[in-house]
Amino acid sequence: MSDNDWNFGENMMTDFLGFYPLHDNVKRPIWGTEQSACFDLYAHFEPGTIVHGYDSVNRERLYDVTTDSTTVTGSNCDSYISIPMQNRVLIPTGLIFDIPEGFSVRLHSRSSLSLKRGLMMVNGEGIIDSDYCHECYMMLYNSSNQTVRINHGERIAQAEMIENLEYEIKQIPEMPTQKTSRVGGFGSTGVN
Repeated sequence: MSDNDWNFGENMMTDFLGFYPLHDNVKRPIWGTEQSACFDLYAHFEPGTIVHGYDSVNRERLYDVTTDSTTVTGSNCDSYISIPMQNRVLIPTGLIFDIPEGFSVRLHSRSSLSLKRGLMMVNGEGIIDSDYCHECYMMLYNSSNQTVRINHGERIAQAEMIENLEYEIKQIPEMPTQKTSRVGGFGSTGVN
C-alpha cells in the first residue's frame, strides 16, 4: 500500500492528523461524503481479542470476540461481539492517532447507531489529547433492552480533529452579573 492510499484528501492542512494501523487489515478513517464534518471510525476485532467492559451493576466484564469459522479466509473473518442490554464496552479501532500539539480528537456517536440500535457513547463525547499515544477505543453503551451485535469492520463512531483554545482559569473577585435579559437558572428557558 502506498503512502497516497492513506491520505485523507487533497486539501491537507499544514497540521495533519496522523494514524498508525496496528494490523494490516485495519480500516482507515475516511469521510463519508465530501461535506462530512467528521470522519468515520470502525470496529476492529482480531480473532482471540478480549473486549473489556462493565455490566449494568458496574462489575467488570470480559467479552470474547466470536468468529464465524465458516467465513474465515486469511486475515478476513466474520468476527463480532454481542453487547447485552445496559452494558458498556471498549470497542477497539486498531488505530493509534498521532495528534499534533495544540489539537485534540473528539469522538462522537453515530446518529444511526444511537437511534436505530440504542448504542451511544458512554461519556457523551470522547476526547483524545495530543499526548495520548495508545490505541483509540470507543466506549459504547447499549441503552436498548436487547443484545446488540457489533461486527468487525462496522462503522461505530465519527471523529474530528479540533484546535485547542488556550486560556487561563482564574478566580474572580466578584460574582458574575446577568449579561442578557434571561431570568432564572438551569432549565429556565423551557422545553420548546
